[in-house]
Order: sequence, then structure tokens, then C-alpha cells
Amino acid sequence: MINQMLRNNKVVAAILTVFRVYLGYAWLTSGIGKLTGGFEINGFLNGAISKADGAHPAVQGWWAVFLEQFALPNHELFAFLVMWGEVIAGTALILGLFTNLAAFSGILMNFAFLFSGTTSTNPQMVLLTIFLLVAGTNAGRYGLDRWVLPLLQKHTLSVHKKRLMLQ
Repeated sequence: MINQMLRNNKVVAAILTVFRVYLGYAWLTSGIGKLTGGFEINGFLNGAISKADGAHPAVQGWWAVFLEQFALPNHELFAFLVMWGEVIAGTALILGLFTNLAAFSGILMNFAFLFSGTTSTNPQMVLLTIFLLVAGTNAGRYGLDRWVLPLLQKHTLSVHKKRLMLQ
């Protein structure tokens, strides 16, 4: 019953729009801050790696190994991905464009930050994002998804029909 309400109810869609815009604003402002503030990820990565030591580590060993052996050597790529990932996910959430993809991207970033030993607003953002993901297309009902997704679906069906006719 709750699942159906999240997925179909117009009042719930309006509430989800508030969640969506809030999350989008949080991601967008964070990303813009990184873009304009000379974001450097090395300190963050080294700090996360150092939190894997001790009796009660804040960072799991497997994640610290990933950070140390893959993310740190490729820190420029990861800085780029974080900055632009935040800007793109934030913009898409605010506009309600590809809402589910943007929400999924955001929650992946939230978990990466949580795995790295940071808390901040990440748990709150994860919780709100779960509602968006469970709601499916209803989360973007009052956004560009309302027009873009049907057009995309129509185009996809048209292409699929043409391929079937050629076979």
C-alpha cells in the first residue's frame, strides 16, 4: 500500500518534489563549491585511509585498500568525477530530469563518502534518496521527466519496431 502511494499519488509526488529539489540544491551547491574552490581530493583520500587503523576503524579495510591502491593514484580522475558528479546530479534533481538516474548517482556518492568515514548530511540524504528511488517515475512527476520520459520511451519503441521490421 505504501509502495503504491509513493509510486502513484500526486500529493506524495509534490512532497517528493520538495525532497528532490532539496537534494539537488545540496548536490549542486557542493559541486559548485568544489569547482570554484580549487577542490583537492588527496587530503580527503589520505584522511579516509588513515581512519582504517585502530581498534574501531571508521573505514573498513577493503575500502581503504581501494582508496589507497586505486583512488589515490587516480586522484585527478576522482576529483573530476566528484565535482562534476555533484553538479550534474544536483542539476538533474532540481530539474526533475532523469530523476531516478540522478538519485541513484547521488546515493552512490553518499555511500562512497560514508564508506570513507564522513557523516555530515550523508545519512539524511541517503534516507531522502531512498524515497525518490522507491517512488520511481512519481519522483519526477513535477519535473522535466513528465515530458522527457514519454518522448524517450516513444523513440525507443519506434527504433525497436524498425529493427524488428528489418529482420
